[in-house]
Amino acid sequence: MLPISVLLVEDDPMVRQVNRQFIERVKGFRIVGTAGNGIEGMKQIKQLKPDLVVMDIFMPEQDGIKTLQKLRESDTKVDVITVTAANDMKTIQHVLQLGVFDYIMKPFTYERIKHTLENYMHFKEKVSLKNELTQRELDELLHHQQNTRKEPNNLPKGLNGSTLEKIVSYIEKQEAAISAEEVANGVGLARVTARRYLDYLEKQQKVVIDIQYGGVGRPVNQYRIIH
Repeated sequence: MLPISVLLVEDDPMVRQVNRQFIERVKGFRIVGTAGNGIEGMKQIKQLKPDLVVMDIFMPEQDGIKTLQKLRESDTKVDVITVTAANDMKTIQHVLQLGVFDYIMKPFTYERIKHTLENYMHFKEKVSLKNELTQRELDELLHHQQNTRKEPNNLPKGLNGSTLEKIVSYIEKQEAAISAEEVANGVGLARVTARRYLDYLEKQQKVVIDIQYGGVGRPVNQYRIIH
C-alpha cells in the first residue's frame, strides 16, 4: 500500500507539532497538511483528499463536532480519528455516532496513537484487498480495537503474531492451495521460516495440507485455509 495520507486539524500549535511528530514516527503514514480549525480543515480536505483526518474537538470558528457533521452531510469519503480533551459522555456519544474510527483523549502517549494508527492501517489493508468479507473477517474489523494484535500466549518461541497474521492473510487471498515456497516468496520470508509457521497453523487446524503429486521428485505439500 502507498503511505496513508493524513490531515491534522488542531488549533494549538504546540499540540499540533507533537501530534505531527507522533504520527510521522509510525511507519506507513505521512502528514499532507495541517489546519487550525474546522473551516480551514474542510477546505484542506477538499483540496488534498486525505485518507485520514486526525482532528481536535474544541477549536475556534468551527469545532470538531460541527466539522464531522458537515463531512457526513456532504458524504465526504474520509476517515476521522478524534484527539481531544473532551471526556464527558455526551460529547463522546455524539462523536461516536458521527462515525469516527477512534476517539483518543488528551493527554495521550505515543504508544496509544501508534496503536490506533496500526489498527487503521490493518483496516485499510483488509478493505482494499476484499470485495466480500466472511463473518470472522467482519468481526475482526469491527472489534479490532478491542482485539488488538497481541501475540497469542501459546505461540512457540521464535514465532511472531504479526508475521503469523500476514501468512494467514496471504493464504486467504489465494484461489487455490499454495506451497510453503510460494508462501515464503509472497510474504518475504525464508522457506524454512515459512514452514515453521505453516506447521504451527496445521497443528492449530487453521490450515489443511493438500498433497500434490507431480512428475519426478517428492510430492509437494500445499496449504489452504480452513473456513
